[in-house]
Amino acid sequence: MEGQPLRIGALARAAGVGIETIRYYQRRRLLGTPSRALGGQRSYPPEFVDRLRFIKRAQALGFSLTDVAALLQLNDGTGHVRARQLASARLAEIESRVADLVAMRDVLAKLIRHCEHAEGRVPCPIIATLLHEDAATAKRARRATTARPRTSTTARGA
Repeated sequence: MEGQPLRIGALARAAGVGIETIRYYQRRRLLGTPSRALGGQRSYPPEFVDRLRFIKRAQALGFSLTDVAALLQLNDGTGHVRARQLASARLAEIESRVADLVAMRDVLAKLIRHCEHAEGRVPCPIIATLLHEDAATAKRARRATTARPRTSTTARGA
């Protein structure tokens, strides 16, 4: 992006982020901190707009700020292997979460079907199952609802 240096408010608006997000990214060293001009305000290079958009797009794909920092360092044309490793790890996490969600969906759909067919004054199958789940159901539910430890994507940011 070409143009004049930007003050923090203009940078935030151009990139679609908040001022505090910019300051947070500076503390995390994802963005540099420009020196102050004569008037005491910082002037940010227009390239920071693209960098901020990159960070937000990477976060939207689930990359942590630690991963984003690594990806930003790899942008010299030689980091294809490492970038692919980071993306592959992220994809594996997503696929695992999707599998967990599918399992949860299947259990809930089954419970709803049982509830729809329950007649008379019998305990609700949904509530009864949640109150008195068997060991297998408990194990599946814990596996489906427990967040897996994240490899290199543990830190989430603004």
